[in-house]
Amino acid sequence: MSDALRFDGVTYTYPEGARPAIEDVDLAIDEGSFALAVGPTGSGKSTLLRAANGLVPQFTGGTFTGRVSVDGRDTLAHAPRRLADVVAFVPQDPGASFVLDRVEDELAYGMENLGVHPVHMRRRVEETLDLLDLAGLRDRSVRTLSGGERQRVAIAAALAAGPRILVLDEPTSQLDPQGAEDVMAALQRLVHDHGMTVLLAEHRLERVAGWVDVAIGFDHGRVRSGTPADVIGHLGAGPPVTRLGRILGWDPLPLTVRAARAAAAAGSRPALPPRDVARNGDGHGPVVAEVRAVSASYAETTVVRDLDLDVHEGEVLAVMGRNGAGKSTLLRVLAGIHEPSEGQVRVLGSKPRPGVDVGLCPQEADELLFNDSVEHEVRATLVARGEAGDAGPWLAALGIAGLAARHPRDLSAGQRLLVATAAVAATDAPLLALDEPTRGLDPASKERLIGFIRAHAIAGRAAVVATHDVELAAAVATRVVILAGGELIADGEPGSVLGDSRVFAPQMTRVFGPGWLTPEQVAEALT
Repeated sequence: MSDALRFDGVTYTYPEGARPAIEDVDLAIDEGSFALAVGPTGSGKSTLLRAANGLVPQFTGGTFTGRVSVDGRDTLAHAPRRLADVVAFVPQDPGASFVLDRVEDELAYGMENLGVHPVHMRRRVEETLDLLDLAGLRDRSVRTLSGGERQRVAIAAALAAGPRILVLDEPTSQLDPQGAEDVMAALQRLVHDHGMTVLLAEHRLERVAGWVDVAIGFDHGRVRSGTPADVIGHLGAGPPVTRLGRILGWDPLPLTVRAARAAAAAGSRPALPPRDVARNGDGHGPVVAEVRAVSASYAETTVVRDLDLDVHEGEVLAVMGRNGAGKSTLLRVLAGIHEPSEGQVRVLGSKPRPGVDVGLCPQEADELLFNDSVEHEVRATLVARGEAGDAGPWLAALGIAGLAARHPRDLSAGQRLLVATAAVAATDAPLLALDEPTRGLDPASKERLIGFIRAHAIAGRAAVVATHDVELAAAVATRVVILAGGELIADGEPGSVLGDSRVFAPQMTRVFGPGWLTPEQVAEALT
């Protein structure tokens, strides 16, 4: 079998970088492989993916040695656009790749540049719209799409051009669970039925580990490849079922719910489902935020409908729902950034003041970063509060104190998100609103974020977290609500709401039944 992608002795250092982002990488990815790049936040995954079509170093600059070949072509000898017929790249930020405003036009744009005949172009557009269930969005402006909808459109635009190799950086990070499964199934069909080569990086291993056949492990700029079980086991990473397997000593370690069920059937099972307990209090403390009969619209389209909601002191409220359900809009309304078309919002009895009563970290965290160092980002918030405080404790709480002197633009997307989260939290607002806060985070960073959110709630404040990450909700939420079409369709304790859902159930629920949320909870019941 021939190599689709090959890296020979590749070392790359970003401009002004103190150390190589990737170092002495030798790697071959066979044609027709479905490969996963896995490793800690900032370990070099995105850099390697961007080198696959020459974006690194042709657009980034820096120091590059070695050779990357795509279908036999040296990427340094060809401009990235000259490789577009062979390899397509979908970045972490899907909106960064859009050129045109209308969804259907965006899908056709790449083919126009390649000189594809209009008849073939039309057929490919239709096939791709159907493949990713986007036909209903074909006439929409990309500016009106939710984050997950933009992500699917970006993948579709890359696929429509007909590349033989598809490279994707966190392709499920903004997708709801069903949308993520649909995208992974579509990618697997392209690999199995059409011989396409797919290379993706992803931190939410519970979404991808069961689909891929090759894994590439990153550790401080160096890589190793092998089977998913070998690489993920070596890194000490893995989805929740793998974490449970480590705790209980299962061999082999499961990567999927199905494998975990088999392992659990061969051993002991927890006898009784646990009762829901309030993690940070009883959930009936003073009301921090009130939402009364609120509706909100974008471009004359109602996206939140007649919503009533209270958020209490000590609560961590997870807001879930499909892409386009109204989650991000609800957070913006709570923060006082988006004016409701009907109803009212009150935080501590008054109209919310952005950055004072509510600290909002949006999906596009880069919008908040404008200083020349990580430390200065947090310090700017403190100065705006009239304090000359130390940024150190805020950075340390999220595990990014070592990045204090770094420029935000030199960090990975996950690291930038943590910086933005620290800067927002430094407002010390009574309500913290986080929109998809685990995008780009490795398991260790995610655990620190969970601890940070818990501490915020325990201190007598409240947090509202809009997320597609069911494992985050299972680990930290004291209450879960689900939106559909802008309306509230479920509201209750995590064990009940998540346990009753086929879409939003965490892995422990899928293995052991309703009420079981985290590996630690199951392990405690079994030991």
